[in-house]
Amino acid sequence: MTKAVDTSTARRFRRTGERLLCCVLLANCGETVHAPSRKSTLTSATDLHTPRTSEPAANTATASRGVTEASAAAATGDAGQSPPSATDATSPAALVHPIAIEDPTGHAFNSFHAALRAIRTERRKVRIVFYGASHVAADFYTDVIRSRLQAKFGDAGAGFVVPARPFGGYRNACIELEPAVGFRGVDVKAKAPAEDRYGLAGVYLRARQKPASAALATRPHDGLSGAASRFELYYLKQPRGGRVRVSIDGQLRRELSTSGRAPTAAYQTFDVSDGQHRFELATAGDGLVQIFGVAVERDAPGVVLDTLGIPGSRVAYQLLWDDAIYREHLTRRHPDLVALAYGTNESGDDEPIEQYTADMRRVVARVREVAPQASCLLIGPSDRPIAHDDGTWSERSRTAEIVNAQRAVAAEYGCGFFDLVAFMGGPSSMLRWMSSEPPLATADHVHFTRRGYEELGRVLYEALMAGYAPAAAEASEAVPDSASSHMVLDTVAPGSIAQP
Repeated sequence: MTKAVDTSTARRFRRTGERLLCCVLLANCGETVHAPSRKSTLTSATDLHTPRTSEPAANTATASRGVTEASAAAATGDAGQSPPSATDATSPAALVHPIAIEDPTGHAFNSFHAALRAIRTERRKVRIVFYGASHVAADFYTDVIRSRLQAKFGDAGAGFVVPARPFGGYRNACIELEPAVGFRGVDVKAKAPAEDRYGLAGVYLRARQKPASAALATRPHDGLSGAASRFELYYLKQPRGGRVRVSIDGQLRRELSTSGRAPTAAYQTFDVSDGQHRFELATAGDGLVQIFGVAVERDAPGVVLDTLGIPGSRVAYQLLWDDAIYREHLTRRHPDLVALAYGTNESGDDEPIEQYTADMRRVVARVREVAPQASCLLIGPSDRPIAHDDGTWSERSRTAEIVNAQRAVAAEYGCGFFDLVAFMGGPSSMLRWMSSEPPLATADHVHFTRRGYEELGRVLYEALMAGYAPAAAEASEAVPDSASSHMVLDTVAPGSIAQP
């Protein structure tokens, strides 16, 4: 049943839009923040400065929306270094805390673990959907989880991908995105949030009257083949919709008309031989074209993980996504685990915590309704200390409020809860993470380095697998790549060219 979206949500964000945090790795966007050195001191509990009434955000919503390519490269600079001794107080080993996922019910992940066992007993796919802000958008820690699960249970594909960068630094570790022409990414904007048909990922690509093009290519990754045997295009049919040509490996496969009497979600599936492929879209420039994304998968048992993060996002932004299309898309993905990783941006907002809790509850309730078969996980905000003009830092009390709110909602809906602040070492741990050798966090005191994200991915993977009991017939190696086909409507067979 489709439910109407409360328009008051958009109005609330318009009031606070000026203060929203645009999460960007390794890049300050906009207003300069007083940035002390790595030896910055934390204000003691007995000598706290009064937080500024209009504190500068680590980044502002008016600049670049994500990790620039140069920033992403900088974030990988500590990769490959030998880990320091665990006895060194500034070493990652001393700063990372391998905590468990909180699960008061004791069975929050029964469905997910059962689905993993069924990969071998029923030769099926297991799909995981990760929502969040910039911690998720960079696809660093989520890729660690993806790679480990695929190495153990089988590689079933790259997952749901937007075929052109909808914002700076958009990344899927399994996919190479080529520079796009004429497509523009559209998502919830901080200064003027509005309801729209954003779709599964909360963002879509739009092309107007001029020709536009975009292409992606699969690639080997972390010892996995990175192959694909099926591409499923998610797009919108709408009045005045234009045509779009779909080519695979340079061969035209279909010309689609996106024209329709009313806005409606539409799909087109293309089967190919299992291997490396290039998928290309080219509009004719004769009308509006709206692309939600492409599900890149294999006809093989194993794991698929969709990374659906948007820098600067809040959990309540999901309430601005067209309800009918979101429900249809998530139902079609049929996930076995849905993770919601929000809260770091909200820790800088002044919205009443009661309203935040109500929004979180509505988002989780909808996920539970649309995907009742899925386990769910809430991942709390990371530590985000407050900077003072004299170079000192103090704890941010709102972070603890958000952690408590998420913990309560997770328990209410039978979800697991992962306390990211506890994983980092508690309040003000961000300062120690930034000062570690090598650094685990970046100079903006919000984001992690790649090393930090990899540590998060490792700990979270182990926490997700805690209590997993293998099937009796489960082998130690990953599943073979062969599998029976997963039937999807509107399939275009390899080598054929179809017309609408």
